[in-house]
Amino acid sequence: MSVDTEYQQTLDYLFDRLPMFSRIGKAALKPDLTNTLKLCAGLGDPQHQFKSVHIAGTNGKGSTSHALAAVFQQAGYKTGLYTSPHLVDFRERIRINGEMVSKGWVTEFVHKNKALIESVDPSFFEITVAMAFAAFAAQGVDIAIVETGLGGRLDSTNVILPVLSIITNISYDHKDLLGNTLAEIATEKAGIIKLGIPTVIGEQHNETERVFFERSVLKQSPLYYAEAHWDMVRVREDSQYQYYKGVNKLHDTIHDIRTDLTGNYQQHNIKTVLTAVELLSFAGFNISIDGAIDALANVKGTTGLRGRWDWLQAYPPVICDVAHNPAGLTQVLRQWQQVPARQRHVVLGFVRDKDVAEALSLFPKDNLYYFCNAQIPRALPVDELVEAATAAGLQGTPYPSVAAAIAAAVEQMTGKDALLITGSFFIAGEALTSFAPATTYPAT
Repeated sequence: MSVDTEYQQTLDYLFDRLPMFSRIGKAALKPDLTNTLKLCAGLGDPQHQFKSVHIAGTNGKGSTSHALAAVFQQAGYKTGLYTSPHLVDFRERIRINGEMVSKGWVTEFVHKNKALIESVDPSFFEITVAMAFAAFAAQGVDIAIVETGLGGRLDSTNVILPVLSIITNISYDHKDLLGNTLAEIATEKAGIIKLGIPTVIGEQHNETERVFFERSVLKQSPLYYAEAHWDMVRVREDSQYQYYKGVNKLHDTIHDIRTDLTGNYQQHNIKTVLTAVELLSFAGFNISIDGAIDALANVKGTTGLRGRWDWLQAYPPVICDVAHNPAGLTQVLRQWQQVPARQRHVVLGFVRDKDVAEALSLFPKDNLYYFCNAQIPRALPVDELVEAATAAGLQGTPYPSVAAAIAAAVEQMTGKDALLITGSFFIAGEALTSFAPATTYPAT
C-alpha cells in the first residue's frame, strides 16, 4: 500500500471517528481539558519538553503565529508551528521549520497510538493538539509557536506553560460559545495568561482592558500593549508587499519595513510581533528587531502561510481571504474597495453558525455575487445564503460548489475587473485547490 493511500485511510479514520468542530460545529467540542491531559500523559507529556509562545485572539492569531515563527526560523532556531484549521492539507496544522510533518509520520503516529485514542475518545482537535506536541518533542524544537483553536481558557492548547502569551485582539465571534459581550469573550481569551508569564495585548479596547488587567494582577503577569510600543505608517503597497515606516515609541527610532503580509489589517499583527520580539530577546532568545524586519519580508515563503489577502492572480486581480466574522470582513472589504476595478466580483460562502445577516450587511450592493457553500456539514446551504443575501440587498447567482462559483466568476471577468473570494476558511481552502486562471481576459 502506498504512503498516500495509508495517509488518506488515516485521515478518514480521524475524520470519521472523531468529532471535528470545523466540520460539524460546537457538537464536536469537549467541555474541559481532561481529554487533552489524558492524551498528553499517554504520550509522555510532550507539552513540557519544549519552550513555547501561546497565541489567542479573535482575528490575526494565525498571521501573528506564522510571522513570529518566521522570525525564529530566520534567527536559526528549530521552530515548531501549530495552527488551525488547515486550508488544503491536514498537515498544515503541524509544521517544523516551515515544513509540514510527513504523511508517513501522521500514519505511524495514529497507528501507534490507536489504543490510546480509542480509550480517551477525544475530539479531532484534541488529538491534533496532542499530535503536534508529540511531533515538537520528538523533533527537539527550540521553540513552538502555538495558536489556540477557539477561546483560550478551555482550548486544548492551554496545557502548555509558555515563555510568552499573546492575545491579538477581541471582537465578536462564536458568541454562542464564548459570550455575548466583548468582556465575556475577553475573559475566555484571557485564560491563556499564566502565573508570572508576560503577556502582549495586540489591540486595546475599553470593554476588555479591565478584564486583562484583573487577570494579569491575579496571575502576576506583566502586560505589554503593542500599540504603546509601535506605530505603523504604510508608505505604499503592491500585489506582493506592503511597505511601512515602523516607529518604535520606546526607543524613538524609525524602521523601514517590507512585508509579504499584504492585508491592511496586518499592521496590527506586525506591531504585536515586534513587541513580542523585544520581550523574547530580553528573555534570552537571540532575536532582534532588525532580524524580525528581515523575516517579515518573507513570512509566506518561510512558513507556508496562505489565505490572508492572498493574491492568486495579479491581472486581473483575484484575491482570497479567510475573513469570516464582522470585524475581519470589515477590514477586508475596506481594502477591497481600494482595488481598482471596473466591476467587482465576489465568490462568497459562510458556515451556518456565524452571524451571517450582520456579515452580509457589510458587503457593497454594487458587486456581482457568486454564492456557494463549502463541502462540509457545517456549511450554510447556498439556498439559505441566497435568501439572506437577497434580504440584505445583494444580487447574485447560486452555485453548487466553490469551484463552480469561481469558474463562473472567471468566465464573466474582463481584464479591468477584480475577484474576491471570502467568507470562511473552507471557502478559501477549496478556492486554493480549484482556482484555475483563464489564459486570456477581454480588456473591455
